[in-house]
Amino acid sequence: MDSKNILRFNNSNRHFYSELKKRVDGYFKENNLSKNGNFNMYLKTVVMFMAYLIPYAFLVTGFFSSPIVWLLLTILMGFAMAGIGLCVMHDANHGSYSRFTRFNKLLGYFSIGLLGGYSINWRIQHNVIHHTYTNVHEHDEDIAPPGFMRFEPHSKVKWIHKLQFLYAWFFYGMMTLMWSTTKDFRQLSRYNQKGLLKSNNTTYGKELAVLIASKAAYYGYMLIPFFTVSSMSFWQWLLGFVILHYVAGLILALIFQPAHVVSETDFPLPDDKGSLENHWAEHQMRTTMNFATGDPVFSWLVGGLNYQVEHHLFPNICHVHYPKISKIVENTAKEFNVPYLSRKTFVGALWSHEVMLWKLGRA
Repeated sequence: MDSKNILRFNNSNRHFYSELKKRVDGYFKENNLSKNGNFNMYLKTVVMFMAYLIPYAFLVTGFFSSPIVWLLLTILMGFAMAGIGLCVMHDANHGSYSRFTRFNKLLGYFSIGLLGGYSINWRIQHNVIHHTYTNVHEHDEDIAPPGFMRFEPHSKVKWIHKLQFLYAWFFYGMMTLMWSTTKDFRQLSRYNQKGLLKSNNTTYGKELAVLIASKAAYYGYMLIPFFTVSSMSFWQWLLGFVILHYVAGLILALIFQPAHVVSETDFPLPDDKGSLENHWAEHQMRTTMNFATGDPVFSWLVGGLNYQVEHHLFPNICHVHYPKISKIVENTAKEFNVPYLSRKTFVGALWSHEVMLWKLGRA
């Protein structure tokens, strides 16, 4: 990243994170646990991939001839696609799924490629940019949507934003559809111009070649049902493809948006020297919110990403451990007078996001 774009955090208040990290490390050491995935993680991986691949196999083989059944199978694949992204791909690309770096990298490439995305783009945007400069204007790309939406209070207000609390939910479903078509190519070019590919020890030519190959493979296997099922028209296939991505994209957005773009979180600005007020860890605490942490089934299904606070503090720890370390984080935050943001229910978190969309359309 260009030096002029690098912000500095306030390390004078680093004591909270130093103590918290010591306590979390102590938890794993005392219980003789690995910070990576366990049997629960491996079982979840199998379930999510089977939920995606079995409906796909039914479509490819033409086992069912009814377009209604095709639609139902496609919707199921959409849910499973989101599940793979939340429960498998996310940890793999963070390097927390396994203690083997190469395995994480391969699983990260494969799982996001299976869903139509590209690993290095995702890792740069999410791991490097978003996890460093969470909710910071002109730095966090997660709060820099297309111009007809506004996700933070320091961006320009347009008249159309007054209606975003209504239409944003519709456009959320298009997230992975953009992944699979144009976004990866534009993003790769932009990251190359910013020097972010070089800092990841790769080149634009190499990544572009791999990206083209991965997109060809993705559309190749996506098109197989159209060629193997004679009664399936191209328009039926296209409708199914769009529905698949719309379901997955909507689910992913509904999980990620209530973590940061809500009424409870801060949107800090750096000073004229590029310095932010707090230490990186406290910054994460003030810009990130948990939700529905009392629902273990929900947590299992969404890859522990309702524990966003724990994830932002310890992205190198597999999500299956978040429920256990959350009490350590909450108690330590209370001791150091650091906010610990959380909503009891998922619906409550979505409502907070809706309220924020409404406010941002008028501020």
